[in-house]
Formats: sequence, C-alpha cells, structure tokens
Amino acid sequence: MNFQSNTQGYAPKKSLGPKKALILALACAIVVLLFVFFAAFSPVVTIPAGQTGVLTLFGRVSDATYGEGLHAKNPLARVIVMDNRTQKETVTMQAFSSDIQQVDVIATVNFHVPREACSTLYQRVGLGYYEQVMEPRIQEGVKAVFADYSAEKLIGARSTLADQVMEILAPEMEEYGISVTAVSIENVDFTDAFTDAVEDKQVAEQTKLRTEIEQAQLLVVEQTDAQRRIIAANADAQEREILAEADASVKQIEADAAAYAVRVQAEAEAEANAMIAASLTGQLVQYQQIQQWDGSLPAVYGASDPLPILDMTGAIEEDGPIGEEEAPIEEEAPIGEDAPIGENEPAGEDAP
Repeated sequence: MNFQSNTQGYAPKKSLGPKKALILALACAIVVLLFVFFAAFSPVVTIPAGQTGVLTLFGRVSDATYGEGLHAKNPLARVIVMDNRTQKETVTMQAFSSDIQQVDVIATVNFHVPREACSTLYQRVGLGYYEQVMEPRIQEGVKAVFADYSAEKLIGARSTLADQVMEILAPEMEEYGISVTAVSIENVDFTDAFTDAVEDKQVAEQTKLRTEIEQAQLLVVEQTDAQRRIIAANADAQEREILAEADASVKQIEADAAAYAVRVQAEAEAEANAMIAASLTGQLVQYQQIQQWDGSLPAVYGASDPLPILDMTGAIEEDGPIGEEEAPIEEEAPIGEDAPIGENEPAGEDAP
C-alpha cells in the first residue's frame, strides 16, 4: 500500500530540448577555441634571463627584439627565443700532420651571440647556426692548422695550435654576428705505431744525451787533470828557475865578495908595499940581507979573469960570528969589484 503511494507521488524530470543542447555545445566549443587562441596567439610573452626574443609576423623577421622580462605583443606575432649566454661546443675529428700522420683531435669552442645580432643571425641562418655554420668552419680551421706541423711538433704545441685556429675562426664567425671567445685543443692522439716510434726515439735520444753527458764529464775530468799537471809542471819549472836564479845570485854575490876581498887585500898589500917601499933605504936593505945571511960564502965566483978561491971559513970561526965585530963587513975582503955590498948587487946573487 505504501509502496504504491510513493510511486504515485514520484514525477520524472523533463529532458533538455534539442535547441538547448546545441547552445550548450556551442558554448563549450567557443571556450575551447578561445583557450587555444590565447595559447597560440598570446598577447603577452616572457623572455628568460640571458636570452633575446626575435619577433616575426607572418614569416617576416622584425628588427625589434625583446629583452628579458614580460612583454605585450601582437597576438598574431611569433617570438623566437635565442640564447645570448656563452656556449660551449666540443668537436671530435681526425686530421693529418704535414708528414701524413693521422691525428685524433678533440677541440672545444666557446662563443656567444650578441643581442643586437640575433635578428640578423636568425634571418640568415636560423636557430641551427652552430650545425650549419660553426661546426664545418671549426673542422676546416683545425685541419688546416694541423697540416702545417709535423707530428713531433704537434705534441707540444697545443696552445699555439689553438691560437692559430682562433685567428682563422673568429673573423669568419664575426661575419654572421657570432663572437668566438676561446678555442682549446683538449687532446691530440696519434696511432699506436707512431706513439711507439716516438717513445723509441725519445729513449734513444735520452740514452744519447746521457752518453754525451758522461763523455763530457770524463772530458772535463781529463782536462782538469791535464791542467793540474800543467800547473804542477809550471810550478816545478818556476821553482827550479827561481832556485837557479837564487843560486846564480848567491854565486854572483860570493864572486863579487871574493873579488872585493881580493881587491881589498891587493889594495892593502899594495898600500903596505908602497909604505914599505917608501920606508926602504940602502942601509935597511943591507941590514935585512945581513940578518938573513946564514954565514956561508960561495965556493966559486965567476968573472972575466980567474980569481983565487979563498976559504975564509976557518978565519971566520976563529974571529967569531958575524955582527960581533966592530968593523963593518964591507971592510973585509972585497967581492968582485971595489963597491961595498948592497950598493951594486946583493951578496950571493951571482952564486950558482
């Protein structure tokens, strides 16, 4: 009974008519279209830090650009965001040296796009400017520089190589508005055969250098010994020369002293003789002769006429020694001529 009363009081809701459903669908479509429109053709744009917005309208690139921040724009215009920060790109390639040695090279380039060059660069190249412009120029510059050096010189010349690649690459990129800030040659690798050959050469050069150093040291030692011997020989020669000069000087001094002594003695004797000669008289000479006479008479006298020989020895002994007589000797028997002894020639001078 109750159930029937409840069912009798329920009345079903009326459904929307076709017209109202169509209006609702159109409203939803309009909302979606507006959302899509504002999403695709927003009247505002936000540019991140370190980037620049290039404005294009129906494919035409405008000279006006947007900097960092929020900007209002034409809803129909499109904004292309380009990075102005310093970028880094690494290139791995193969090059050849001047002596046709294969070299594996890893080069790194740092660059950035100035804000004022963004519109021109996008208009001329687009967003793929690195792949289309920079990478081919980097490889070309590196290979050109490496071809000017032999493989041995490439090993220790990475900074020079980087500078030369920079000199080639920077002007070319400047034409597109790209500023190259640095080029680095990070790695230079050769084939295993060349590396082994270089190591063998280095070992040989080190061995040769060590041998030359040892020979030079031995030569220095020998030269030092030779110089030491020369110095010692010169010292000995100088010593002998000095000793010889000293001996000669001593001998000269001794000779001079001896000559001086002889001269002094001769002068003294001459002076004494002169004094004696000055003091001599006939009587003194006769007296000296008498003092030195031993009392013997010559047994034979020679003359033009034979003279008698008289032996006066006994008479002299009987009369006493000579000198004790009061009468002088010359008063006794004359000898030879009548002149007394001492006035003509001394007694006994003619004795044989």
